[in-house]
Amino acid sequence: MKVTHTGVAALAAGAVAAPSNTAPRAAGKAAAACDSAVTLDASTNVFKNYKLHANTFYRGEVEKAVGQMTDASLKDQAAKVADVGSFLWLDNIANIAKFDPAVADLPCDEILGLVIYDLPGRDCAAKASNGELKYNELDRYKTEYVDPIVEKIKANPNSAFALLIEPDSLPNLVTNADLQTCKDSKTSYEEGVAYSLKSLNLPNVVMYVDAGHGGWLGWDANLDPGAEELAKVYKNAGSPKQVRGYATNIAGWNAWDEEPGEFSDASDAKYNSCQNERTYVTKFSAALQSAGFPNHAIVDTGRNAVTGLRDEWGDWCNVNGAGFGVRPTADTGMELADAFVWGKPGGESDGTSDEGATRYDSYCGKPDAYKPSPEAGEWNQAYFEMLLQNASPKF
Repeated sequence: MKVTHTGVAALAAGAVAAPSNTAPRAAGKAAAACDSAVTLDASTNVFKNYKLHANTFYRGEVEKAVGQMTDASLKDQAAKVADVGSFLWLDNIANIAKFDPAVADLPCDEILGLVIYDLPGRDCAAKASNGELKYNELDRYKTEYVDPIVEKIKANPNSAFALLIEPDSLPNLVTNADLQTCKDSKTSYEEGVAYSLKSLNLPNVVMYVDAGHGGWLGWDANLDPGAEELAKVYKNAGSPKQVRGYATNIAGWNAWDEEPGEFSDASDAKYNSCQNERTYVTKFSAALQSAGFPNHAIVDTGRNAVTGLRDEWGDWCNVNGAGFGVRPTADTGMELADAFVWGKPGGESDGTSDEGATRYDSYCGKPDAYKPSPEAGEWNQAYFEMLLQNASPKF
């Protein structure tokens, strides 16, 4: 299969201007929250005013990785990764504790990206990233997970937050509705996401609901049902005004604008016109507008520098040969695409390749998956170095 670097790599991560609606910090004051309460206008692209923050947790992982390297040139490149903004995954109740240190050094002109990711029966169509809550524990999700996050954000009114809401959840209800696990989780998914949207609808927050990617909801038969599912949950939440749109390609591998597309020569390509994420954003945004859902997107380019590596669209686990992609920027060249972001922190595993592990998923053992790989979320030093070596643009 042909291996190519995506065309979007030519775009440089541009500097982001300081926000115009916040008071500047006093001279000599250390990097910290703004001097007054932040109000984000979700009818606009906030990434034009705020830079995605390089959070302390990922910085720590990268700095530890640098310490394990011996190649001086590679170490220099790796050190620069620590300065790249990325989303922090609050993927269980215990990891809410990551919030406080992450916000402690957040400057006024930067926005902290957080992934809200702990639905009951999480990832109903996969094993590698199954969550801690059973499908019938919606009350725990609300009171032990969402509510504490709400309180922490309320306690930091002078800071800006971008929230990525529940990766893979609503797309699974569209395409995997026949699985018993997804049938069991349907109510908790829809009610849980609606509760998150309603509860987190705070003035210093902007939200993006996960919408899979072009190889998932981008199939011609999935575009309208996908849009209708997101719109239904959004409306059930009371159409919260801080919802800006949706997120695509999170933890994914799809090219932004490669033509004719990575899987354009597949036998079933005629059923999917969204062969890259740019086309997906164009088509899905139109479907969302018709369904009554805000239709601007953020796109994960954290690991999509190299294409032609997967055997099929659905191969999602630790793709071998991948590379870091374009750095976070609001310069996407498309009004509907608010920003390229790093949604998945590169170096953290998608799932274990240990066939004897409880959470082993067969996709992590496929020929195009990197091996060995640890449990989902755990650090994989060799994989991080591979991403760095294959980065485009280079560090």
